[in-house]
Amino acid sequence: MNIFISGISGTGMGPLALMAKDAGFKVFGTDLNEGAITAELREKKIDFEIGKQDGSYLEKMLKTEGVDWFVYTSALPKDHPELALAKEYGIKISKRDELIAFLVKELGLKMVAVAGTHGKTTTTSMIVWLCQKLKVPVSYLVGTNLGFAKSGKYEKGAEFFVYEADEYDRNFLHFHPWLSLITVVSYDHGDIYPTKESYQAAFTKFIKQSQKTIVAEKKDDKKILLAGKARRTDAKMAVKAVRAMDSDLDIDKIYDAINKFPGVGRRFEKICDGVYSDYAHHPEEIMTTIELAKEEAEIVGKKGVVVIYEPHQNIRQHEIFDDYKEAFIGVEKLFWLPTYLTREDPNLAVLRPRDFIESLANKDVAEAAEADKNLGEVIKKYQKEDFLILLMTAGPADKWLRELFAN
Repeated sequence: MNIFISGISGTGMGPLALMAKDAGFKVFGTDLNEGAITAELREKKIDFEIGKQDGSYLEKMLKTEGVDWFVYTSALPKDHPELALAKEYGIKISKRDELIAFLVKELGLKMVAVAGTHGKTTTTSMIVWLCQKLKVPVSYLVGTNLGFAKSGKYEKGAEFFVYEADEYDRNFLHFHPWLSLITVVSYDHGDIYPTKESYQAAFTKFIKQSQKTIVAEKKDDKKILLAGKARRTDAKMAVKAVRAMDSDLDIDKIYDAINKFPGVGRRFEKICDGVYSDYAHHPEEIMTTIELAKEEAEIVGKKGVVVIYEPHQNIRQHEIFDDYKEAFIGVEKLFWLPTYLTREDPNLAVLRPRDFIESLANKDVAEAAEADKNLGEVIKKYQKEDFLILLMTAGPADKWLRELFAN
């Protein structure tokens, strides 16, 4: 079967392309820009085109290779040229969840799904890490780059499939996992779930669709020594999941492996000495990440935490505006960048950094900024003065930070 993936280089679709290729399917696709998984696609020798996405590459593949299934990202507009062309040719069209469900069934896998508003990427990555270290064969999809493995993989002979089950677009409701893990649940994605009750109801339904469930517990496991309470909570769930997958594993070896977890891309990822990048873009997630950063700063001997924050999606910012009030308590300095805009309502006024800053309980430490040369010089000065620098973004500021400290 030949699969065409539109949006192939992102963290949602890229890992799926890698897994499908491993499973023996022919995979190709397109993306508007290079994404986090582009290098892994090239290494896997998957054919794809970066650029205009006007339908010409899809038409070429339809005529030369044949396309059986067109899979597209939720970010694709309904009038997109590739989607229109796929409909014109009458080939099978779906979002990624339907292809994932097909692969799980076709390959005879038991799904271990990690869901939640925050912590699902880290928890999923921890399970993959443990399986690797403990020699447990596993297939998986993770929505980030892993320094210790590919972001997606099919392992022939593996019994389990570990999946980061995203609630956006109700993706996770298409599955009936063998085991589900529920991390932190707090209201998000108002463009999909109009009320908190509808958001919570989706997670309740997901739990009912699962054969068994592990829910996050805030009480620490004293054998887990990682920095940050939220990270220790994620690790505790990962340990339970791996033990459920193989009850014969040596518990001491599990703890030894989890305490050596190296972290993953953009989840409190260390860029260089004292500089970290994180994906946090929700007030509750921000608070837990700052707690982690403060603990890390104390461990490594830094004076305090300096934050650069780039919000994600104006629609979301209107919904959570009031929740920011105490989100940045404890930081020495906060630089608030303009919102990274995606999937927006054009009729909704775009909130400005100064609008947010005025609402903060500690607004005296905050200032509006741009990810530019001037901010870069200020940040480098803070680094030299022994402060821990923490960028929190789901957007392009991550690239700016990496380039800033590339040398």
